[in-house]
Amino acid sequence: MQAPGGTKQDEEHLRLLALFHFVLAGLEAVLGLMPLMHVAMGIAMLTGYWPGLPRGTTPMPDFMGWMFTIMGVVFILFYELLALLTLLGGLSIRKRRRYMFCLVVAGIGCLNMPLGTVLGVFTFLVLLRPSVKALFEEQARYAA
Repeated sequence: MQAPGGTKQDEEHLRLLALFHFVLAGLEAVLGLMPLMHVAMGIAMLTGYWPGLPRGTTPMPDFMGWMFTIMGVVFILFYELLALLTLLGGLSIRKRRRYMFCLVVAGIGCLNMPLGTVLGVFTFLVLLRPSVKALFEEQARYAA
């Protein structure tokens, strides 16, 4: 069924954008867990358990352990938040809601090179069409 404000092509582009947002969110969520090994290494450095060394012997200064741990946690939190925003952006595009939020998510996604940048640019190209904006406004009128 075609909405009054857009064309079939707009509908198809929005459907594909939502799908690609879901795929990218899944990739970001999985790849965002890679720094877990850095967190584990940092904890191993801090506790003194390092394979091949006698227990209690610290091969490196404590600040190295803290650096690995804190930076790993920060990267994990950043990527998981990025995955959540990308997922919410895809859901918003699919439901034709929160137009400005979708634009902000597209801009933030551009920081995630190369896939996020490509998806962000295509999202801008589609969402900035007047006919697509009319679809979002039409949906907002139905919701109110």
